[in-house]
Amino acid sequence: MTALYISGCRLLNPGGEPSPPTVVAVDQGRIAAVGGAVPPGAERIDAAGRFLVPGFIDVHVQGAGGAIVMEGTPQALRTVSATQARYGVTGYLATTVYRPGGDNDHLDAIAAGLADPAPGAACLGIHLEGPFIAPARKGMIRSTCIGPPDPGVMVDIRRRCGAALRMMTIAPELPGSLAVISALAAGGSVAAFGHSAADYDQTRDGIASGITHVTHLFNAMTSIHHRQPGPALALFEAAQVTAQVISDGVHLHPAMVRLVRRLIGDGRIALITDGMQAMGLPDGDYEYDGVAYTARDGAARYCDGTLIGTACGFTRILGTYMRLTGASLAEALVPAVSVPARVLGLEQRKGKVQVGMDADLVVLGADLEVYATLVEGRVVYRRTGR
Repeated sequence: MTALYISGCRLLNPGGEPSPPTVVAVDQGRIAAVGGAVPPGAERIDAAGRFLVPGFIDVHVQGAGGAIVMEGTPQALRTVSATQARYGVTGYLATTVYRPGGDNDHLDAIAAGLADPAPGAACLGIHLEGPFIAPARKGMIRSTCIGPPDPGVMVDIRRRCGAALRMMTIAPELPGSLAVISALAAGGSVAAFGHSAADYDQTRDGIASGITHVTHLFNAMTSIHHRQPGPALALFEAAQVTAQVISDGVHLHPAMVRLVRRLIGDGRIALITDGMQAMGLPDGDYEYDGVAYTARDGAARYCDGTLIGTACGFTRILGTYMRLTGASLAEALVPAVSVPARVLGLEQRKGKVQVGMDADLVVLGADLEVYATLVEGRVVYRRTGR
């Protein structure tokens, strides 16, 4: 790969301070140098004083740009990847479901597709929402995608996904769930609490068995009560547990987003889009898994009003988090980049603008406008016009 130079960029790492304008050299998919000059005739991106930040990582996205992960086709993943790159995402988990006794060929296709990366944000693996979740807390997940913990189902999931299974959302109160959680943790997959009716003690049991993450905190789970504290307090008390937050101002009340930040800090929050195929498209009526939904001003809902995700690009999620909490861009990069990289065990390769790290980079304006997105040194999105 020919070396690429990004000139006039102000480096900004999570939790850091912006540097004076400098030059970053990218070669062989990694950051090769910081500082120096651009050689005559070299390929260059002029950042014109904008920030250069590590690429965002979205561990929960179901679709984008008119495509859904569940389609399981190369074209669908290309569309999701390309759309995510427009919003500065350089890596994501393809989030989908498993149908006990039904058609699950989409999982084989996604796993196989990881060997042939699509241009755009890199698909880093699969996040399965279920099937071992509480029917009473299913949210947007259809009943055909839910079933009791079953070793045979796990064998089939492992057969189809292999190492691509990076995360699985599970309800720990279900009989047999704790064994599945332990097996997931032992096998290198993230066991995530979610779509659960668990109480405080059942949640603690799940954490003791290996839960280290929470799927869309407070959504599709029991609320806090002063005599029945529910799962949230157990999750907050466990320092090793990180939590997905949909900071769109709809899925969580702004005051709740501020409270969560005060309680557990940026270093335990992973911002997510929970994006549907309406991401990047106009407001309107769409369909997910055969059920109609409406996207309006970034929120996606079934016709009965059930929230099913967002139509927000990641920069909107990031900007809203900053606005609701008062976090600076440097502070907000922690839940946008550092935490999800750590959740996926990628913090030694991704998440910093630093020599030797993967060149997953975003040229970002102060208004959070994305001017260029690079994945392992390849320009996968470049804004045209001004």
